[in-house]
Amino acid sequence: MKEIGILIIGGGPAGLSAAAAAADLGASVLVIERDGKLGGQLVKQTHKFFGSKKQYAGDRGYKIGDFLIEQCENNPKVEVWSGTTALGIYEDGVVTAEGEGKHLKIKPKKIILATGASEKMIAFPNNDMPGIYGAGAVQTLMNVHGIVPGQRVLMIGAGNIGLIVSYQLLQAGVEVAAIIEAAPTIGGYLVHASKIRRAGVPILTSHTIQEAYGKDSVEGAIICKLDENWQAIPGTEQDLKVDVICLAVGLSPLTELCFQADCQMKYVPELSGHVPLRNEYLETTRPGLYVAGDVSGVEEASSAMVEGRLAGICAALGLGYGSDVAPKLQAEALAELSELRSGPAGQKTVQGIKNLMDKGEAVC
Repeated sequence: MKEIGILIIGGGPAGLSAAAAAADLGASVLVIERDGKLGGQLVKQTHKFFGSKKQYAGDRGYKIGDFLIEQCENNPKVEVWSGTTALGIYEDGVVTAEGEGKHLKIKPKKIILATGASEKMIAFPNNDMPGIYGAGAVQTLMNVHGIVPGQRVLMIGAGNIGLIVSYQLLQAGVEVAAIIEAAPTIGGYLVHASKIRRAGVPILTSHTIQEAYGKDSVEGAIICKLDENWQAIPGTEQDLKVDVICLAVGLSPLTELCFQADCQMKYVPELSGHVPLRNEYLETTRPGLYVAGDVSGVEEASSAMVEGRLAGICAALGLGYGSDVAPKLQAEALAELSELRSGPAGQKTVQGIKNLMDKGEAVC
């Protein structure tokens, strides 16, 4: 049985930020990560970040990931088990995991869940055909392994992920036939959309895919225009010859461990799915269990890092570390989150958090 002060499940931007913050206050930390490498989504993000200097504005995602990894690796208070998958969180506080073919038991005093999110899929005829990818898979192929997915791509979804991955495809020499978006407006930042349009790629709003076709793999897709009721308009079909269909239609919080740990949950569309109820310091209705990053509601990586820092500070303070400085650090992190969510893009998250707290549902 491994005993530790704080166990962090997930070694992405939120988990690494939590580990560094808690360890800096003196807490002993164990990070478990199911992948062989830390960094989460940051390892495949080649675009530069927005925000402020505190959120590494101007740095590329993978560089930020390298910095966060280095922070943890150089801190003697942080231990990392990569290639280790958390299996369950039990009533007696024991967490079980699997790593290197072994069944492991961990007894932490505090737990921070930073498990991230998974890609959503959509239903259409032949959506299981070879050549159909999630946008994250395409990023992994190109930016981690140096492999292009094909020669001509249809991107479905004009949020930030769809726009950014489309631009990365163009940088890799892959033709993007079009980006289609079911909503009447583009969901991502206009600065990303402008780069795509300048490259000659059409962004078709109020459009969806009707079907994919091909013999052994994708050879094309039929798309069509939608009316104001989101119904296909007959006669607007287009046949696009493509060998890849990339889905960037959103993310869902990975909350299985929250359910299993008996956290009180609520479905909040603005936060992209079922999320755990928690207080402003990110502690859930299970005392001593905190959440940070996309598991608490899908946002940008900048917000995930600040939430991770806040959760790490709060968990360490709960163990008696940093009582002289932690309140100031908590206030600074809360102010950063408020600033990040202050613009138009953050209003959805603000409304989601409000909905999470509404209707008289208690948080600890």
